[in-house]
Amino acid sequence: MPRLTLFSLSIRPPKPRLRALCAALLIAPQLALPPLAQAQLLPGMGDGGEMTASAERRLGDQIARELYRDPDYIDDPVLVEYVQDIWQRLLAAARTRGDLTPELDERFAWTVLLGRDRSINAFALPGGYLGLHLGLISATGSRDELATVLGHELSHVTQRHISRIMAKQSRQMPLLLAGMILGMIAAGKSRNPDAGQAVMMGSQAAFVQSQLGFSRDMEREADRVGFGVMTQAGFAPQGAAAMFEKLQYASRLNDNGSYPYLRSHPLNSERISDMQGRFQFKPGAEHTMPLVMDHAMIAARARVLSRPGVDVLRLWVNAAGAGEFTRSAPAQQAGALYAAALSANELRDFKAARALAQRLVARTSEDAAASRLARLLSAEIELAANDAPKAAALLDAKAEDRPEMLLAAQAAVATRNAAPMVAPLRDWVAQHPRDATAWRTLANLYGAQNDTLRAVRADAEANVAVLDYAGARDRFKAAQELMRKSADGQGGVPIDHYEASIIDTRARAVEVLVKEQAAEPPLK
Repeated sequence: MPRLTLFSLSIRPPKPRLRALCAALLIAPQLALPPLAQAQLLPGMGDGGEMTASAERRLGDQIARELYRDPDYIDDPVLVEYVQDIWQRLLAAARTRGDLTPELDERFAWTVLLGRDRSINAFALPGGYLGLHLGLISATGSRDELATVLGHELSHVTQRHISRIMAKQSRQMPLLLAGMILGMIAAGKSRNPDAGQAVMMGSQAAFVQSQLGFSRDMEREADRVGFGVMTQAGFAPQGAAAMFEKLQYASRLNDNGSYPYLRSHPLNSERISDMQGRFQFKPGAEHTMPLVMDHAMIAARARVLSRPGVDVLRLWVNAAGAGEFTRSAPAQQAGALYAAALSANELRDFKAARALAQRLVARTSEDAAASRLARLLSAEIELAANDAPKAAALLDAKAEDRPEMLLAAQAAVATRNAAPMVAPLRDWVAQHPRDATAWRTLANLYGAQNDTLRAVRADAEANVAVLDYAGARDRFKAAQELMRKSADGQGGVPIDHYEASIIDTRARAVEVLVKEQAAEPPLK
């Protein structure tokens, strides 16, 4: 029986590990599991009712915890900032429209996780988590196109599609099991075992067809609600039209297995016509959005960080000097130079990376957003080349935006001048406690100051942020051991009783989370 995943933009079949992680989101039931195991995958469900928001969040946390551990997971500050700007605007619009209720707003995570995968893929998970592949970012031509996809997936969550599909699956499970039992009885009475197999396969096919019909209804609803959310957020409807046209064109190539998103999001003529009516555009009209410099550079960064291979990186470096480059538009040139400079940096060719970055700075000098991205890339290259003082000179240590602050903190650690960056990072994590990268950067700053106790606690909080409660518990225990040695006169550092109190309180709270996590049924 085919395994059809929900709400996925995938362009190629998911990797084995990710396939296992998304088991809870299958349209078709997993017949290999006993009924009890299947019930355990759906904590908190009532008698055929929808899953509660709390239960859905717990299930989402289970899946997200594994995604955080996946080697493809990436927290790139530049890309995350760009996606977050779009994401927060969409969330605000959903609140204004009433699509995002106060209960879901409070209980769900509303977190976008980026993956290095080069496939064009985005997917909604239980509990307000969204997955976004770098391949999708690199394929978009504007932030409006990216907002279209994120708005669509957001609407799957706000409309409780995951809970509804699980509830429907739960109600229909007895019918499926009855069909299997009838098949086994038929096989036992018949001399032809294929007869029983045919009955069982027929019941499975009917089940899958019913679920597919329900899913298409959800897709139409997500189209409608998502379009309203993205336009309410101020994104251009032409971006939605452009994205749908790209996917419609890509659907012609679907047979080669390169576009799994198009299998779970069927772009039939009815949906396309419906969206064209919403856009109030005539078929065949120009729907393309103009390419702007900063988006071209963000798309280029996504392409490079998706690890395309050494040969491709070299091609991108060389492309910045090709004849076609001089004939391209300014935004395309900015994207090509960004890809070339970052590719050279990945190849550890710092001389070429610096030269290309200088050309990029000159090319983007009249565009504030693009110029900032070029400056951050230049600082990133200097840090990679072990020239931290030059990187620090390019950065504003007082900046409050995440990418610049994290780069400035790295430069501060490398130059052994950590003190000025401690307060900004400490204030940041106080407002963003689930920012694991910021916590680890703060731990490095404390370590550079030989403040071991605070460094260990920050490292523990980083583990909490990625839902690794067992790892956090071990780090808090290490911090408590440091405090004990200091109390015995072995630590060499006086005890900060305020910090000690925080550590003890957090250690007890995390111990509770560890026990709750251990009681959860494992994902199958």
